[in-house]
Amino acid sequence: MSKLTRRRFLEDSLLATAAAMVIPGAATAVGAAPPKRKSRDLIRVGVIGVRGRGRAHIQEFRDSADSEVVAICDPDSGVLEPAMDAVPDAKYYKDLREMLDDKSIDAITVATPNHWHSLAAIWALQAGKHVYVEKPVSHDFAEGRAVINAAKRYGGIIQHGTQSRSHKATRDAMAWLQEGGLGRVTWARGLCYKRRDSIGKRDTPLTPPSTCDVNLWTGPARMEPIYRNEFHYDWHWVFNTGNGDVGNQGVHQMDIARWGLGIDDHPQRVMSVGGRVGYEDAADTPNTQLTHFDYGDKEILFEVRGLPTDAYRTAHIGVIFQGEHGYMVSASYSKVVVFDNDGKEMKVFEGGGNHFQNFLDAIKAGRPDRLNADMTEAHRSTGLCHLGNISHMLGTRTPLGSVGSPYPTETANKACGEMRDHIVASGLSPETTMVSVGPELKFDDASERFYGPHAEDANRMLVREYREPFAIPSELF
Repeated sequence: MSKLTRRRFLEDSLLATAAAMVIPGAATAVGAAPPKRKSRDLIRVGVIGVRGRGRAHIQEFRDSADSEVVAICDPDSGVLEPAMDAVPDAKYYKDLREMLDDKSIDAITVATPNHWHSLAAIWALQAGKHVYVEKPVSHDFAEGRAVINAAKRYGGIIQHGTQSRSHKATRDAMAWLQEGGLGRVTWARGLCYKRRDSIGKRDTPLTPPSTCDVNLWTGPARMEPIYRNEFHYDWHWVFNTGNGDVGNQGVHQMDIARWGLGIDDHPQRVMSVGGRVGYEDAADTPNTQLTHFDYGDKEILFEVRGLPTDAYRTAHIGVIFQGEHGYMVSASYSKVVVFDNDGKEMKVFEGGGNHFQNFLDAIKAGRPDRLNADMTEAHRSTGLCHLGNISHMLGTRTPLGSVGSPYPTETANKACGEMRDHIVASGLSPETTMVSVGPELKFDDASERFYGPHAEDANRMLVREYREPFAIPSELF
């Protein structure tokens, strides 16, 4: 095994073709940690995807008294410097399959773009590794069930990155809510009011970074030209690789909404209204979207607003539960506030948590039942994102001013009117602004299939056609 100096790596990018080599380095860029005794008592972790969220994974597992980061993997060697600084003795892999062949690694974490999440997790389980997979657990609905089946077949501890489930404030608040703290609660409204600018639209395809192995980066997705301005991160806003903000942020809020309402099944009906409004760019996911999930006696709304907007009941990102005696606002995992129906603060829940440590504790105990975010919860919450997007993609383009009251409940139609007012207040014409009005789709919880009108088209969208050899085994579906 050859060694490279950090300087030579940066100058020559020799790691772009290395299979696995020790990366020397010095002080950390994400915070110094006291040296840990190297021991097989430590859980040896490999991190896949280190440009964004994976850097937090590195820091948490490096600093824990129970683990060490021994390997990092990313198909783009040009994004490695912070990871190299943080764990200078870790091995580097360009291809995750080579990392998974390393029998000395106990657990891997997945912080890749969405389209890789399920396949990377399944391959890791097959390789005998424990897995921490970032949200959303799947890029397509059926992948979530495939991950559940893989965990049952191959064993292993697998945690989903919905970290609110390990925070004391949120845990206590959800317990209080389910115990009747607000009386009867029949609906929750999740919000992602997060400003999103245009990602641009090029006349000619973007050339990916020369340091990136595009075949490995694309993996199971379609290999197609890219017309956005930036290669990294903005993949979120293209359905081939991302799921829009309903899948990027919304999975957190809808997970909390399900949790608080005590919902343990899929919705009976789903409907989406929204579009990409305010600008035209290379993205195809909506920047404005209202999705309604009907559970019969309860309902969940989730709204995306990518244009500037005011808060809703003090929150820009969060979940509001409306009860008989007031409402609860979960706008922070470590602080949840309860108000009476006049808006007066009644109660506050506070306290943090460590989701990564919960994962490690479950591994040490050999107890998957100790996980705070297991795969069944992950699939239920992530699945909402996909069901809503399927309704959106099957929708009819309609002028905003002609939308009217398309939803089956008064709560949803009131929220739709508020969304319409927001769009108009942004300076957009209701006559010329087009949105997609999706069909109301019926869904069967037991079979995890659509039925009724539009079912044939909708069921085809439950799983993608994979690009070989990056395919989830068919027997897992």
